[in-house]
Amino acid sequence: MAYFKVAFGFLVTAFLSAAVSLAHPGLGFGRGGVGAPGGQSGAPSYGLFPQFYQFSCPQAEDIVMSVLEKAIAKEPRMAASLLRLHFHDCFVQGCDASILLDNSATIVSEKNSLPNRNSVRGFEVIDEIKARLEEACPQTVSCADILAMAARGSTVLSGGPSWELPLGRRDSKTASLSTSNNNIPPPNSTLQNLITLFQRQGLDEVDLVALSGGHTIGVARCATFKQRLYNQNGNNLPDQTLERTYYYGLKSVCPKSGGDNNISPLDFGSPVKFDNLYFKLILWGKGLLNSDEVLLTGNVGNTMELVKAYAKDENLFFKQFAKSMIKMGNISPLTGFNGEVRKNCRLVN
Repeated sequence: MAYFKVAFGFLVTAFLSAAVSLAHPGLGFGRGGVGAPGGQSGAPSYGLFPQFYQFSCPQAEDIVMSVLEKAIAKEPRMAASLLRLHFHDCFVQGCDASILLDNSATIVSEKNSLPNRNSVRGFEVIDEIKARLEEACPQTVSCADILAMAARGSTVLSGGPSWELPLGRRDSKTASLSTSNNNIPPPNSTLQNLITLFQRQGLDEVDLVALSGGHTIGVARCATFKQRLYNQNGNNLPDQTLERTYYYGLKSVCPKSGGDNNISPLDFGSPVKFDNLYFKLILWGKGLLNSDEVLLTGNVGNTMELVKAYAKDENLFFKQFAKSMIKMGNISPLTGFNGEVRKNCRLVN
């Protein structure tokens, strides 16, 4: 008799567990998934899948795109800013929208880290998307998923590839200023440093080169490339890999003293079009940042071959960029009962 009670209890538990999983997809999982250190690309991330909001907020992606279309039409550079927000979020605590949190009694904001201060932008666009989603589906769509959808939408609206986006991330209740300072690759990185920082996130050389291709849109501040113009190796000389005409053009935008916030396009040939010209410019000595140039000249691994391959074949680049964006978007998501769905992306509930 005891056996039947145990068996019946097991069946009830299994049934309830299945029912909860169907009603709340992704429950029962913590941080983890593909792209988390040790994860594998290609497999679905635990608790994340494209149809996550199919029943709870079927209009979510349409709302995101409608706000993005207006914002990017008004300021095309915004696409790159939103793509960068997702990147700078995922490299800190995983893709958990920690970058969106403002300073408070319990939060030291990542917005004040060295890679982010006076640099990351697009928060008002995220606020508008969140407000629209809260009207349509209160406390359903996470800020972390909004960042992931905004990154994909910005890529598409700039002429780049689309991808099937796993959803179901939840929002962190914490931020980490120190991890933001330590994990986001600086613009003056060596190639080995870049590879190490990407490997820390479970991303390989292929992901590094493909995701660097996001620099096909957007701009950089003079402060991020000044060293290349005036004192690349501590000898008061410019970076010899810079093509001369390009070098003189950059000097006119970025003086030796002052002008730190002057901006220059990362891809001056088509700064608001998502294409493979970024890789061609690197081959021509016209990559803006040191972290762009070393993909060709760093003499570590296979990055030079990848730069040449993507310069030659835009379709190859687009396919790999999409794969690598999915992999990056799957870094250590909060799922299930972990984290929360913030009502306001700037504040913990």
